Amino acid sequence: MLDIQDLSIRFTRYTFGLKKKETCVVQGLDLSIAPGQVMAVIGQSGAGKSLLAHALLGILPRNAQVEGRVFFKGKPLTPERLSTLRGREIALIPQSITALNPLLRVGVQVARAARLSGISKKDAPTTVNRAFSRYLLQKEVATWFPFQLSGGMARRVLTATATVGMADLILADEPTSGLDPATAKEALGHLRELADTGKAVLLITHDIEAALKIADMVTVFCAGTTVEVASADDFKGLGQLRHPYTRALWNALPANSFIGTMKPIERSPNTTGCPFQTCCNEQDAVCGHSTPELKHSSAGRVRCHHA
Repeated sequence: MLDIQDLSIRFTRYTFGLKKKETCVVQGLDLSIAPGQVMAVIGQSGAGKSLLAHALLGILPRNAQVEGRVFFKGKPLTPERLSTLRGREIALIPQSITALNPLLRVGVQVARAARLSGISKKDAPTTVNRAFSRYLLQKEVATWFPFQLSGGMARRVLTATATVGMADLILADEPTSGLDPATAKEALGHLRELADTGKAVLLITHDIEAALKIADMVTVFCAGTTVEVASADDFKGLGQLRHPYTRALWNALPANSFIGTMKPIERSPNTTGCPFQTCCNEQDAVCGHSTPELKHSSAGRVRCHHA
């Protein structure tokens, strides 16, 4: 369904004295999702997870430069093609609830999303009612404006908006943020149900434990780079995880060893070597001199000189 190869995202800005400066935020990012699959994308805040979703939809700021190859359903995802697919075959559950139009009633917004995705005008009301029911939203909520919604309700409306239509690829950017545990579990369950119907779901989240309950595969980001792609089953034991950063993330969870917390990982645009080298106990001279390739290892892929 979706195949991303060697994606890089750079931002250009001008500093004091109108000096041009380029910052590489995402570099060498690889990811693939098959129909019927939930691919969880995990990593620390600032790792570039949300930028990935924005790049796929073509909604990055004008000072962003995107390089690499992206294929959707076997064909290159060009800007021209994307303009016809956005909202129809590719839908986004945004991270921020401010994505709702403050001047329109939420029912109107969900209905517009349904019509944009190909639902007929006749079937739109029934489809919207079904979406509201699926996400535990009362019918009267459709007549409310966004300012009348709680944070959790707004997030459920956003999820309903993205999934109300016939999109084959769902980009879910922190879809459980602000939801209580029961509602979050329900929302993730619906994403799993969508995947079971043949859709592909890209789940961007910081909640590793929740993601593993519905994910088939997991892509691990570190400083804007894919360092490991693993089966969700590999997280049942540290012995199956190949990259030191992935093991550190897993260890830091309260349910596991809870070995402190990792400091934020920053990578200069001109830095070579493994992005995790400064925090890795296994690093040596080769880790700082050359960037490891993303190579196949067992049932997954890993970017590490020593894996």
